[in-house]
Amino acid sequence: MHRGIFSKLQSRLQKNRLGELLVLDGVLSPTQLKEALTTSKTSGRQLGSVLIADNLVSKTAIRRTLLEQFTLRCMMASVAVFISIASMGFAKQARAGQVVDATAKISLVQTSFKKAAYHPKLFGATEKKSTSLKAFDKWTGMFKRFNASLNTSEAKGEIAKLQRDLEGLKGLSLSKMAYSVNFLMNKKRYISDKANYGTNDYWATPVEFFQRGGDCEDFAIAKYTALRALGVPDNRLRVAIVQDLQKNIPHAVLIVYTDEGPLLLDNQIKTAKSADKVSHYKPIFSINQEAWWLHTMPKNGLTRVATAAR
Repeated sequence: MHRGIFSKLQSRLQKNRLGELLVLDGVLSPTQLKEALTTSKTSGRQLGSVLIADNLVSKTAIRRTLLEQFTLRCMMASVAVFISIASMGFAKQARAGQVVDATAKISLVQTSFKKAAYHPKLFGATEKKSTSLKAFDKWTGMFKRFNASLNTSEAKGEIAKLQRDLEGLKGLSLSKMAYSVNFLMNKKRYISDKANYGTNDYWATPVEFFQRGGDCEDFAIAKYTALRALGVPDNRLRVAIVQDLQKNIPHAVLIVYTDEGPLLLDNQIKTAKSADKVSHYKPIFSINQEAWWLHTMPKNGLTRVATAAR
């Protein structure tokens, strides 16, 4: 079964051009593609413009096709990483001790909660764990930059303000902490990585986020840091990359594993919610400072992997 699936995926991945993909999806016939390519060549217009002008394909269909191809390529790359790690038996030398635990340096209290006894399925997906974080340089690199910045005057000011904001949350239940931290961080400004840093995918440190705002993974990282500062153990927290089925884009959220079940902390949702009550997300992978998990939905056995976008 797996060979058949990957043969189909490989066949699609070999199609690099928009016209080929549209024909493969049955949106366009080979004859229509040939005629459109001729028009494109003689007129100097791009193929997509010709297809739309001649009412052969809609803008929505083109966007969907390109997004699916991009997502598929990211998925195959991530699966390849996972298979490579698995084949090495999750070698001991690649374990998660490589992560600089900068959050421990800003903690207000010692660990105040027991580690989670178990982790329910996230959005109904099965998961495979790896303690190797070598492939996640944006995550580990963020902690290194965060740690390096803690001695600067700017960082000290931002961390002091964060600690003042969190002071009143000490001693609350984990659920109440999560609700309060989600509300606190969601007041920060949303801004895309492209507008903020001139790149499409930058994982900001909490200090950078407090100063400049950020996008979805930056909100999730800041919430993660705040809860760690309040004594929440790492194994109760995961930054999760999901596919937003309503917007058809990848997204990042924070999952908090309370004794009552996982809570979703999301910059797109005003209040924290039980993850069991959210149905428009498909998990791709989740990560903390101890490990990462590859999530697979049971319906088709495939996991879609992409870069967080919002």
